Amino acid sequence: MVPSTLMTGSAKTGPPDPPGDVLAGLARTIAAAPPGSAADEEARLYRALAPRVRLYGLKHLRDGARADDLAQQVLLTTLERLRSGGIREPDRIASFVLGTSRSMVIDLLRGERRRRDLAERFIPGYAATEAPREPLELDRLTECLDRLSERARAVVTMTFYAERKVAEIAEELTLSPGNVRVTRHRALAQLRLCMEGADEEVPS
Repeated sequence: MVPSTLMTGSAKTGPPDPPGDVLAGLARTIAAAPPGSAADEEARLYRALAPRVRLYGLKHLRDGARADDLAQQVLLTTLERLRSGGIREPDRIASFVLGTSRSMVIDLLRGERRRRDLAERFIPGYAATEAPREPLELDRLTECLDRLSERARAVVTMTFYAERKVAEIAEELTLSPGNVRVTRHRALAQLRLCMEGADEEVPS
């Protein structure tokens, strides 16, 4: 949740960009202050940088609401890092925010692509489905994933979302590569049954 002191600013509009030294000064003050004692500086920094992040989000996400969410997430992450001393170079706060924005957009788009790829595999005709039906079918897929055992769900998500190789999954889950392959095969079979409306349990 955005603190009330930050809500006085907007990610859509704001004053002209302050000079870099002003941003750096605000960042240094926040980083040096006891937690919660630099609320005014935090609000000023938020208002100054949120429009930049929103523009970046509009360019790469092409959606106003998602750009607003990106601005909020990036700036709150930035403030939390400043408060905890996690930003070693407060003077380069603008570069930090840009880098964080880029990383979050990449992660978001990558996750959406993997989720879409998984949906296309298990939802018949998904690629040709009209947009209004998409959330319902994706919700169904999420429910089916939740029905898998913890190990099976981990293998599937690590395969399709994290794009991990069998050997990497085996090492992380302390399984043999053969066990990973068997677990994945059975989990995919269970997902297909679930998506088709069958409630049969497939060992996983």
